[in-house]
Amino acid sequence: MTSPYADLSRPPLSAAALGRALSRDTGGFWSDVRVVAVTGSTNVDVAAAARAGAAEGLVIVAEVQRAARGRLDRSWSSPSRAGLTFSMLFRPPADPARWPLLSLLVATAAAYATIDRTEVAVRLKWPNDLVVSDRKLAGVLAEVAGGGVVVGVGLNVSTRRDELPREDATSLQLERDATAEPVDRAPLLLAVLRAVGTAYQGWVEAGCPPELVLTPYRALSATLGRTVRVELPAGGVLEGIAADVAESGELVVDAADGRHVLAAGDVIHLRPA
Repeated sequence: MTSPYADLSRPPLSAAALGRALSRDTGGFWSDVRVVAVTGSTNVDVAAAARAGAAEGLVIVAEVQRAARGRLDRSWSSPSRAGLTFSMLFRPPADPARWPLLSLLVATAAAYATIDRTEVAVRLKWPNDLVVSDRKLAGVLAEVAGGGVVVGVGLNVSTRRDELPREDATSLQLERDATAEPVDRAPLLLAVLRAVGTAYQGWVEAGCPPELVLTPYRALSATLGRTVRVELPAGGVLEGIAADVAESGELVVDAADGRHVLAAGDVIHLRPA
């Protein structure tokens, strides 16, 4: 069996070390942190735990995912230990109509934490992709399970150009100066989880108001104010100006035939930022 330390540029994560570090902050919110070598999908694993009654604060991190899914049921994969692939369980006391805001909250917190740790100019593409100059750096996928919300994140860290699944994707390694030190995944994961935990707890304590999520989200948006083409789930295309994000996270598009509020769709940026 190949040692996980065979590639020293991609060392493995330690659940024990992550758990010890997280227990010192975020009020102990991340109560159960697990790292697995291989799984099909961390979202599937956390959803199963949610249906079995797991408390919120569960995190499952996988070094390799074999059957991960992105938005609109797209398949997604990453080389072993080249990125951060993890899912979290939340049980928000908010009206379920506001649960879609959780994916925006996670994406925003992850983006700010990544900017702080790496100085890479990360922005947000609606609804919850992390991008750098319109190249996809990370994706966030949320789903309801067991009376809670599972939110998964897939972030490319040391992925090389020939390892990326698509031409418009990128990684932190590719976006940083060639002389910069490699990004250590453990401190980055800790930073993201701390940021998400703090943002979520603050949102809950404030009564889950939409603006507490939407204000920082809008500030990092790479979509708002741009001309976009939206490929709709049921077929058809809508083109217009991305004007706003509504209270439950929908994209508001001003098109030639009026204003549209979209809960889902594949957005393509047409006008340069």
